[in-house]
Amino acid sequence: MTSTSRRALLVAAGVATGVVGVSAALAGCADEVSGRVGDVASGPERITYGDDPSQWVDLHVPEGASRGLVVVIHGGFWKAQYGAEYGEPLAADLLDRGWTTANVEYRRVGNGGGYPATLDDIHAAIGAVAADAAGPVVALGHSAGGHLATWAGARLRFDRWADGPALTHVVSQAGVLDLRAAVADHLGDDAAPAFLGDAGETAYDRADPLTQVPLDVPVWAVHARDDDTVPFGQAEAYVDAATAAGAEATLVEVAGGHFGVIDTSRSAWAACVEVLDSIG
Repeated sequence: MTSTSRRALLVAAGVATGVVGVSAALAGCADEVSGRVGDVASGPERITYGDDPSQWVDLHVPEGASRGLVVVIHGGFWKAQYGAEYGEPLAADLLDRGWTTANVEYRRVGNGGGYPATLDDIHAAIGAVAADAAGPVVALGHSAGGHLATWAGARLRFDRWADGPALTHVVSQAGVLDLRAAVADHLGDDAAPAFLGDAGETAYDRADPLTQVPLDVPVWAVHARDDDTVPFGQAEAYVDAATAAGAEATLVEVAGGHFGVIDTSRSAWAACVEVLDSIG
């Protein structure tokens, strides 16, 4: 099958109504650690996977049979001022749809994170909730969380992270999937170099999704062409490279800028739900 035939485009039409509130909240954050981390809806079981205050997962379990596990990884350019409160509405919505959901918090740049500590945390968080999971185990991540979700699909290749449960599917929402391009384009006020630190060239082999194609699991890159935060070309380049390498990767084009995919009232989020419906 050719790269073109495997590179499906699904366009979710719609205007940007409802996105402004999310983007404004992100833009208005100062550089301190998010004060809302931990202020989540009642009901989930909080699981800690380390001693740091940011090493926790909120696990939501539906009544009755579960469709599988979705590990929700928030974005924010790996920066400490953006926390898991941005993933909580997605976890709650998917819970209502019958999924077990795990909303992950992790160390970020500014509170002990960056390469490789942030990757260590994502690996440990998945291990804390997915070891005994039944059914699909899906990583769903937005922006920098899309990078982390896609990276998690390849992590077991490396000795440092080889001892954990595997993912079965990855959904990247406006993900940073090409770290070299993110560095060159100065995305997020040079967020990628801040994340990588002084690790050097070896960090790309271990941390860059584009370098790690092909994955052994299907990947959906859900991205808006009008995204002015993480360019649509990040998703295009990843899917083209992945399909050329023989991987199962699908580009899902939506509307709504960078934040429509995490607004549960928007058609861009509905496209993410449709992807999950095709899984379980």
